[in-house]
Amino acid sequence: MTKLSQVLVLALMPFLFTGCALDALGPQPDDPDFAPALPEEDYTTAVPTGSLFNPYSSNNGLYTDTRAHKVGDLISVQLDERTSASKNAGTTLGKSNSIGFGALAVGGRPVTINGYDTSASLSNNSDFEGSSDASQSNSLSGNISVSVVKVLANGNLVVRGEKWLMLNNGNEYIRVTGIVRSEDVSSDNTVSSQRIANARIQYGGTGDFADTQERGFISRFFNSAFNIFF
Repeated sequence: MTKLSQVLVLALMPFLFTGCALDALGPQPDDPDFAPALPEEDYTTAVPTGSLFNPYSSNNGLYTDTRAHKVGDLISVQLDERTSASKNAGTTLGKSNSIGFGALAVGGRPVTINGYDTSASLSNNSDFEGSSDASQSNSLSGNISVSVVKVLANGNLVVRGEKWLMLNNGNEYIRVTGIVRSEDVSSDNTVSSQRIANARIQYGGTGDFADTQERGFISRFFNSAFNIFF
């Protein structure tokens, strides 16, 4: 190995280790930030009343609502996200200037230099035309169950959850966090993702299949604004 090759290898080593570190910091299953919240267990002292009905039990009664309303309850989120954006712009500029000077005359006769008169003219034309067109659309549909992790003072529910699918060439995951109004939860304990406030919805993948869809760290560096060499 030549001295130049050794210098290049040493120069690229920090980038290689940085890329490995970024892979290790990628999404991982069983992330505590998306772990479900377990309901708090209520320990009550049995009252010897002789009745089979326990008024201190947390079970739902005959007329109570079965929709999620406390920490640890599950809600099924129906993912129905569709976004579309388009932008068109066009610009046309034009400018024209012209200046003319007549020939000099002395005693009513034009002055010539080597047979040429002294008239002069200047003209300038500039044109610019530009156009741009951009469009983007995305859609996400499916279902995921999330857990109620906190009940706010106004009754709103803070929810979070994730779903991992193990495939042949890697894993795919869906993560959802946000705030849900208890009134928006339907009778079958479902809520639309469009009714989640401060929603954070992530859909992605890990593994070899996902890695092939991303550019390397060095390639991203040379195509970024931090590249001062080209």
